[in-house]
Amino acid sequence: MNKTERLLAIVLELQRKGVLRAEDLAAIFETSRRTIYRDIQALSEAGVPVVGSPGLGYSLMEGYFLPPVSFTVEEAVVLLIGADFIEQKFDISYGARAQTSQRKIEAILPESVRREATRVRTSIRLLASGEAVNSGQEKEYIETWRQSILEERKVNFYYSKVTSADGDKRDSVRTVAPYGLVLVSGAWILIARCDLRQELRHFRLSRMSNLTVLEDRFKVPSNFNLQDYQPADDRHLCVRIQANHTISDKIKESNNFYMESLEDHQDGLIVTLRVRQIEEILSWVLGWGAEVVVLEPESLRDRVREEAERMLKRY
Repeated sequence: MNKTERLLAIVLELQRKGVLRAEDLAAIFETSRRTIYRDIQALSEAGVPVVGSPGLGYSLMEGYFLPPVSFTVEEAVVLLIGADFIEQKFDISYGARAQTSQRKIEAILPESVRREATRVRTSIRLLASGEAVNSGQEKEYIETWRQSILEERKVNFYYSKVTSADGDKRDSVRTVAPYGLVLVSGAWILIARCDLRQELRHFRLSRMSNLTVLEDRFKVPSNFNLQDYQPADDRHLCVRIQANHTISDKIKESNNFYMESLEDHQDGLIVTLRVRQIEEILSWVLGWGAEVVVLEPESLRDRVREEAERMLKRY
């Protein structure tokens, strides 16, 4: 990064974060504090109103905002594809704003950059991973959860959970304090503290109904950070299957969430998975038919055998 690029980047960082110390800027741009001091002096001489506060750091004078900057083709593509993603996967309100954002970005791009960005963009397609694109109902739920998270208001809803391979469901009423939304393999997951369980739980939006935003307020714990959050791993059941070589590539490409390891052997591909209960993996195993055999646990072997017998009776 040359000096001109660094000066622009410093202004953008101050505009984005408000106040930064010289050592913070030095760490960000991998340079010395002395260089940052010279850069701040150069910005001031160029008319950029940088204010230095002893013991606090540097900031931009209130009301100052850097005019629109030019985008490279790659930067424009990133922004436009990001808007495509928001339009597909978020709620209707954000989807509409994604469209207007696209139009504004395209309007300020030079013709050559816009043409090249369009060419690259049309070569990339966003597909839902693992599940179909969100239903209209689910998009409405995203908007409800988004607002309740920002307003720190509890929500009551009905939750339906499949409890067996036969499709049996167990419905319950939950009241939760929502902490955040996460998109996992094409499915939206709510991270929330459940009043019933008195702990953090995960809820699929696709299994919800009858959402009611309550007047009850809550506070997200100061030590909770959604970006750093790692759920406790309670997948204690080890599953091992052997797959014929004819489908080993397909098994690898399936990228099943529960997979832990893949080992090529003379007799086939050995797949090790770790789950909470066998129902989580039963349908996936059955989907490969006679091309796979369960090595362990015996309980899963029994369930596969039972399902095969039930299918045989149907035919």
